[in-house]
Amino acid sequence: MYKCCIFDLDGTLINSIKAIAYSCNLTLKKYNLGPIDEDTYKILVGDGYEKLIERALIHCGDNNLENYEDALVTYMEYFKIHCMHEVKAYDGIHDMLDFLKKNDIKIAVLSNKPHAQTVENVDSIFGNGYFDNISGEKTNVKRKPDPDGAIIIANKLDISPCECLYIGDTNTDMKTGISAGMDVVGVTWGFRDRKELESFNPKYVIDHPSEIIDIVKNTVLVSN
Repeated sequence: MYKCCIFDLDGTLINSIKAIAYSCNLTLKKYNLGPIDEDTYKILVGDGYEKLIERALIHCGDNNLENYEDALVTYMEYFKIHCMHEVKAYDGIHDMLDFLKKNDIKIAVLSNKPHAQTVENVDSIFGNGYFDNISGEKTNVKRKPDPDGAIIIANKLDISPCECLYIGDTNTDMKTGISAGMDVVGVTWGFRDRKELESFNPKYVIDHPSEIIDIVKNTVLVSN
């Protein structure tokens, strides 16, 4: 029986691509680069803002990353202001989370987004204190796909990794959950396609948040 669900944030719980694109395009404009379209950003994101800026600059022709260090600072200045720009939960997410909470299943967020903006996104969309744990990128914890962040969350909640579902939308998430020894759910409503997710052989690949409810219900029935 699963006792905890650990969720990626961007592309899994919330559609934040407009906020990321808006902040990054403002950054690129400073160097007379860009803009980049939202579909391309769905490929560039997933591994933290430092890698995002690197990929965005190279995509726009700054192959030597001459603007990289300044762009990191500039992006975070914009992102602190615009991290909620048109951000919203995906359809069905609220109902799914309510089901988990009502059935005493812990819920947590593990994101490569900077921690302060991770908390701001989660609290603004779902309410302060709604999740049992929220973890964004921190200097003392390796970012995904390293499994440490997921394992730390499980330990804090006093739950074994094998009793956790890890849910995400990118190859980074698939690697994270598998390396953490958790059953992994790939979601197709986010930033990457089914083919990418299935290439990592997660236990489940789903098309709607309601299917997480089905997974939990079926697991309870099997355990009984």
